Amino acid sequence: MRTHIVWDWNGTLFHDMEAVLGASNAAFATIGVGPMSLQEYREQYEIPIPRFYERLLGRMPSTEEWLRLDDAFHDRYRELSRACGLTEGARELLDGWRDAGNSQSLLSMYEHEKLVPLVDTFGLTGGFLRVDGRSGPSGGQKAEHLTRHLAALGERVDPARTVLIGDAADDALAALAAGARAVLYTGGSHTREKLEPVGVPVVDSLAEAVELAGRISG
Repeated sequence: MRTHIVWDWNGTLFHDMEAVLGASNAAFATIGVGPMSLQEYREQYEIPIPRFYERLLGRMPSTEEWLRLDDAFHDRYRELSRACGLTEGARELLDGWRDAGNSQSLLSMYEHEKLVPLVDTFGLTGGFLRVDGRSGPSGGQKAEHLTRHLAALGERVDPARTVLIGDAADDALAALAAGARAVLYTGGSHTREKLEPVGVPVVDSLAEAVELAGRISG
């Protein structure tokens, strides 16, 4: 069985960090927190997201505050993300991996009903065995979603020969919990300094991630 890649979407295949930053700053404004630069955001961002807000506030947000933050983020993100595109070279990497006879799927913590049409807009859906977004409330971690994703793929993939490529420490933790491997990409939500302590390979381009994925699961 060949190597299978599970791709993350936001901050990995989808180059949306400017939209994420703008949406986050809109959310911060609802609780009286000033705007961040992209570098500040990447240095402080953490999953699960309520813990990130706890760091900013010095306390855990109340239920009311969390709902206000979440609504403000998603409303602004919906506006700003329309101008975002794929990460440079992503389409060619996806096509090349598929054309080499390998398989790939997509798993995102972006809401499933919004993710699927967005991926389809870029004409990518047919290149994946499966496309799954988040079901249930936002703000959680990826591990349980990855377990379900791999179970749904069934015998078509072997978790031990699966590599998750993502931009967050949570991606690697999810992969390790599922018996898979991970490669983390520095072009998204976390700085290299935030990713390296997880203990999986960290790369600066998706091309490096794909090349490494083929080697570490071989």
